Amino acid sequence: MNDWQSVMGLPLWAFLFVIPTLLAALSLRFRTTALKIYPPIWKILDRVYIAGGVLAATFMCLILLIIVAQMISRWTGTTFQGSTEFAGYAMAATSFFAFAHALNHGAHIRVSILLNINDFTRFWVDAGATLIAAITATYFARFAVKTNFLSDLLNDRTQGQDQVPEWLLAIFNMFTSSPADWGTIWSTAGSGWVYTPVWLPQLPMSLGTILLAIALWDNLVRLLVNGKTSIVSETLE
Repeated sequence: MNDWQSVMGLPLWAFLFVIPTLLAALSLRFRTTALKIYPPIWKILDRVYIAGGVLAATFMCLILLIIVAQMISRWTGTTFQGSTEFAGYAMAATSFFAFAHALNHGAHIRVSILLNINDFTRFWVDAGATLIAAITATYFARFAVKTNFLSDLLNDRTQGQDQVPEWLLAIFNMFTSSPADWGTIWSTAGSGWVYTPVWLPQLPMSLGTILLAIALWDNLVRLLVNGKTSIVSETLE
């Protein structure tokens, strides 16, 4: 299997690493033009990061609801099968969806000893570190997505007791198929429950890492255009 297949005549790594790096370099070279083009895009991306934070908070609340449901099941003598697994999936989703939002609010650990020497060092060291982080996150996101496809290819299922309704899987399958196949998907979907496919809880990992990679490239461009980082730590009183 070719890990870096051609897309539109170029290898995949060119779209993931070379083109974003060239875009960042052009943004530094043509700052005035970039300041006219990027602000509307930045507003959209900021809303996407906030949406990721909201999703993370939603899954955190879901963990609480699962814990409460576990308590009720014990009190009533009933069984809540797969509760531990579902809580683990929600915890993973909370972490990955929050990555980009946390990055923009200074919640990630950043070693700033070299950033405090002078403004020149601060700018270039910050830009270099952000570039390395963006490349690393993009590499991680690429293989996270590949893991989803591999799990689906192998029809890998959970080893726990958690099950999901077949109609839920049919909805997700609609997003990865053409509308012409939707009728076939729903005609073959049953009304029962099946053990959770591993690709389902892996989706938040892929989406979260993709969003983190976008946020890092975005922060690199903002740094090069504005001359200062957009990552601001929140002050707690």
